Amino acid sequence: MSTGPAGHVTRSFAVPNSETADRTPLRRFLTTDDGVTIDAVYEPGGVVYDTPTPPSGHPARPPSSPPSGHLSDHLVFVVAHGFTGDVDRPHVRRVAEAFARYGAVLTFSFRGHGASGGRSTVGDREVLDLAAAVRWARELGHTRVATVGFSMGGSVVLRHAALYGPKRGGRTEAASDVVVSVSAPARWYYRGTAPMRRVHWLITRPEGRLISRYGLRTRIHHRHWDPVPLSPVEAAARMAPRPLLIVHGDRDGYFPVDHPRMLAGAAGDAGELWLEPGMGHAEHAAGEELLRRIGDWAVAKAG
Repeated sequence: MSTGPAGHVTRSFAVPNSETADRTPLRRFLTTDDGVTIDAVYEPGGVVYDTPTPPSGHPARPPSSPPSGHLSDHLVFVVAHGFTGDVDRPHVRRVAEAFARYGAVLTFSFRGHGASGGRSTVGDREVLDLAAAVRWARELGHTRVATVGFSMGGSVVLRHAALYGPKRGGRTEAASDVVVSVSAPARWYYRGTAPMRRVHWLITRPEGRLISRYGLRTRIHHRHWDPVPLSPVEAAARMAPRPLLIVHGDRDGYFPVDHPRMLAGAAGDAGELWLEPGMGHAEHAAGEELLRRIGDWAVAKAG
């Protein structure tokens, strides 16, 4: 699926920092380095909207009650959803509302998902989508970026951190400062559970991709990876010294607990592992209490 290096800085529509001053949500289509348009929503911290402003410009619904928590004006959470999610899915909005208690939140739809263009490469070229979102967050004036990914998004935040990192004592404009990977695989091509065998059928079979397109609103690329991208466990070993939090449920039906343990082992002293009792997989299994703990951890590590 790869057509070029995935470590290039992406392009986005520039937005003046003053646009964030009135705490109004913004919605933009960003353009990645390989020319794919990505649907993204930015919500300044302190305001939680039930529905983000749609691209047509129609107003969003009134904000909910002001969130509680310790709000950080310099920190933004960039949320990378799981496979078949998108920026408007209820479980993605719930995660965004939880993190809005701690800072601004930027959500987006990966390529091939929702209103974004292109087709999903299931974790390969998606690093360019995340880089576009992070760069927009920095253009909006944020000095600290926490990338939080779930399942496929969890593998993407790891690879993104390995590819976009400190350079000559500085930091690229599309790099993260702290990383949270939730329910992520450690290695590619895993088929050891029934849910993952179903996922591979969707990805590799023409009829599976058809069902995914019309039943799950997810358009999947038909080409195989060429070359095979850096694996999540290899990425975890290359992202130091940035803090990494690995979160995984001990009842995850997709990836058993050897996956997070491999990631934590590769990360070494930079990594922290939370094995959550009774938790299943990704956003749907992440309860409010867990999301609050992740928010507290990100604020503390971001400084």
